[in-house]
Amino acid sequence: MGFISSAIEALGPAGLVLKAILVSLLGILLLVGFIILRRWYRGRYFRRRNGRTVALRAQWEDIVSGKVPPGDWRFNPLDCDIVESILLDSIEMGTPETLPSLLQCLRKSGLLDMRVCETRVARGWQRRTALIALGRTRAFEAIPALAEALDAHSRETRIAAVRGLGRIALAEAAIPLMDRMLIHLDVPEHTLKSALVKCCRSHPEILVKYVERAHGSVRQLLARVLGEVASPGLGEELLLLAADPLPEVRGSAARALGRTNASFTLPALRSLADDPEWFVRLRAVVALGQVENIGKIRTLLRALCDSNRYVRQRAAWALARMEPQLEQILEDVVATKDEYALQVFISELERSGAIEKIISAMELGPGRSAQTLLDVVADARNRMGTNSKAAAVAAGGR
Repeated sequence: MGFISSAIEALGPAGLVLKAILVSLLGILLLVGFIILRRWYRGRYFRRRNGRTVALRAQWEDIVSGKVPPGDWRFNPLDCDIVESILLDSIEMGTPETLPSLLQCLRKSGLLDMRVCETRVARGWQRRTALIALGRTRAFEAIPALAEALDAHSRETRIAAVRGLGRIALAEAAIPLMDRMLIHLDVPEHTLKSALVKCCRSHPEILVKYVERAHGSVRQLLARVLGEVASPGLGEELLLLAADPLPEVRGSAARALGRTNASFTLPALRSLADDPEWFVRLRAVVALGQVENIGKIRTLLRALCDSNRYVRQRAAWALARMEPQLEQILEDVVATKDEYALQVFISELERSGAIEKIISAMELGPGRSAQTLLDVVADARNRMGTNSKAAAVAAGGR
């Protein structure tokens, strides 16, 4: 080595370059050796994991039932990780019949308590991972630990806690979420909405009380969730929301009313269909399309003459699906003498394939009124065709 060192020093400045080259080669060799060693270790780990997965799968029914004691696999880190992964996947895809046995296995083995402990002791990404895993258990006992994490200083931890509560999908998991929202909860709105929809789908009535207590953006968010999960069982509480000062709340109330079929549903939607805000009128018209009541025709005819084209299109869509009354509805649309209303209605009839049936029925019908309707429809269709060609020519010219 001394001879080599002396020879390099004798080279002068070129020796320094040679030293740099040798050091670089050594670094490259060490990096390549590390990569090869890591690939070998990971390959060995996955082969071992696959072998243990096959062995555990072979006795899975006994593990879940408790015939194989948890002590046989619980204190082996690899086996424990494999069993927990399979359990959580099975819980997420489980049916009401299989879920109790899976949760019982989770409780008896101590895996649930382990995750609860991690959410309170761990920090950083380990805590966030534990929060998500705890939510996947869908266990009632996981709610307090997840609720505690809603007060964490880290925003990422709070987001993980919200997602965990959403994965539990129980109405009880929504209560700590909404309690924090009434005070302050700094997480993205779409994350909160997704979690609340999952938790409140089976019990939307708990949202009504919180909407009444909330203000501002929180009230609007809760109202939007209520509009998505509303069920026929909701009562007259929706009428209070339909008269709310906030347009977003009124629009959400209209959406919710579309899923009810009470005596107050149609009058409330009639009122909302005349709202000053166009999107409230739009949601009311969409909701009217879902209501099975012939009394909605007059309201939809008014909406067909609305100043907003989206409202007109949705009203036309709803009217065009009322097949037994289509001939009378066409007469009423013509009677409005609104050219835009007539064109959008005929357009929707053509899209639904009902226009030919109506024309055939009118051709067979007696009297001048049928012929007059045919002339009006033909004239409207011709104007629509002419306008389409003109627009295409203008677009081609540009």
